Order: sequence, then C-alpha cells, then structure tokens
Amino acid sequence: MSTLQIRPLQPNQVDRLTDWARREGFAPGLGDVEIYRHTDRQGLWIGWLGSEPVGCIAGVKYNLEYGFIGLYIVVPEHRGQGYGRQLWQHALDHLAALPCVGLEAASDRIEDYAGWGFRPASPTSRWQRISQQISGEVDSLVGPALPEGLRLLEGAAIPQASVQLYDAQRELSPRPHFLADWLAHRAGTVKALIDDEGRCHGFGRIRPCLLPRGEGWRIGPLLADTPALAALLIQQLLSQHPGVVLIDSPGANPGAGPLLADLGFERVGGTLRMYRGPCPAVPLDDVFGLACLELG
Repeated sequence: MSTLQIRPLQPNQVDRLTDWARREGFAPGLGDVEIYRHTDRQGLWIGWLGSEPVGCIAGVKYNLEYGFIGLYIVVPEHRGQGYGRQLWQHALDHLAALPCVGLEAASDRIEDYAGWGFRPASPTSRWQRISQQISGEVDSLVGPALPEGLRLLEGAAIPQASVQLYDAQRELSPRPHFLADWLAHRAGTVKALIDDEGRCHGFGRIRPCLLPRGEGWRIGPLLADTPALAALLIQQLLSQHPGVVLIDSPGANPGAGPLLADLGFERVGGTLRMYRGPCPAVPLDDVFGLACLELG
C-alpha cells in the first residue's frame, strides 16, 4: 500500500472537494466547503498519494467543548485500501481533547462508528419538495399570516447579534464564527422574524446546492419559536426559489417531520446523529432544519 500524505485543504482545492461531495449525493451548497475551512482552518484535510488526491475529511472544532466530523470521502477507485481509516484517525486525533464530538452516520456505517465509541442520539431525515413558486406568485401552499409585533427581515437588515443569541440558546453548541460566515455568504437568502424590541423569534437560510444531476436548493438552518412560525419562514424562502428544495430535520424535534409533510415535502433519506462523549443536553424543539450534515 502506498503511503498516504494527509495535508490541510488549500483554497484552490475547494472546488475538488465540492465536486466529490456532489458525486456522493451530499448535495453541497455553493460556498459550503469554503465556510467549513473558515470555521477551523486546521480542520479540513485531503489525503494524497504522491500528486494524486484520493480522499478528504473534516474534523472541525466549534470551540473547546464540541467538534464535528463530516465530509468523509475516499474516491471510489481507492476504497478498501485503508486510506479512509487513516483519514478518520487523523480527524479523531485533531478532536481528541474535546469532551464531545458529533457526526451523521449513514445506515451502513453505524456499527463502524459505534466501535470507535460513538453512540446513537437521534435520526436525521432528509426531505424534498419540488417548489413551483416564483417570486411574486403563490402556489397551493398557503402560509400563516405574520403575527402582530413581528417583522420579516432579509439579508443585511437582520440584526446579527439577535440571531446569534437566538441560535446559541437553541443549538447544541455556540457557533458564532460559523454562523456569521454562513448567514453572510453571498449565495442564497436569509430571512428572520424580529420583534419590535429587536429580539429574534426565528430565522432560516436557503442556498443553491449541487445535486448529482443539476442544481437545487437547501434550507438550513431553520429555527423558530413555533411550528407556525417555521412554516411561515419556509413558505417565504420557497416563494423566491423554485425547483428542487432539500431540508434536513433533526429527529430530536418531533414536530419537524409532520410540519414538513404538511408543507408538501417528502422524506427521501436519512442518517443517524451520533456522539462520542456526553450528548449535549439542549432541547431541539425549535430546530426544524439543520445548517448542514457536514458540520451539524
């Protein structure tokens, strides 16, 4: 077996990883890998055989308490030769000091990850809808009215501090650096529900993504105080982005699946969220869509 050299991802290699993720059916959003790299500049790697790249992995530290493993790919012609295990061990070593590490496991990898100390937490479901809406028009999906005292803001008009606070109180671990990049990225649209005192009651982002064939959209994150407000945000995001739309909902929010089904989404796949170390004890009842499966 040739010696694998594992090196940090460089900016000019982002497109290669995005293409690999697309071929694997991950439906990467435009700009996603770039943002992962900004979140932890030491946490993305490519495995090389001489001058040939053969695989990649992300082991990203959100902070001193929590990290996440994703974007784990070995190109098909180099599988079964131990390169994936070397990439995996490299990411684990990078995150070894953290009390908790998470990942999303495909069904055929659950036992493998369990052998490394990861324990099941909750299922994650991928949902798909073919949106026919065009800006300024309304299809058969009718959303709830905007409650009195709330404003629907978009883009630069959104108070970032309010959204950061809202997210930090509902997600498993604070992620200010990641979220700032995620919401400010030029690709896609961000909308938030803000009250008269500047407090956030929900927000969501939709971004273009690369499907195995063609392009579509992914919604995430999608957080809201209630299912009704989540439905309002989803309808608003759909109204400007016709085509194939994906959203990944956490099983830890029992209301997410029924809401998405009511809105015309169909479940098209799933993974299992697993953790090594103490599982974060944060209720996810307000989380209807994950930002991405690669970083949680």
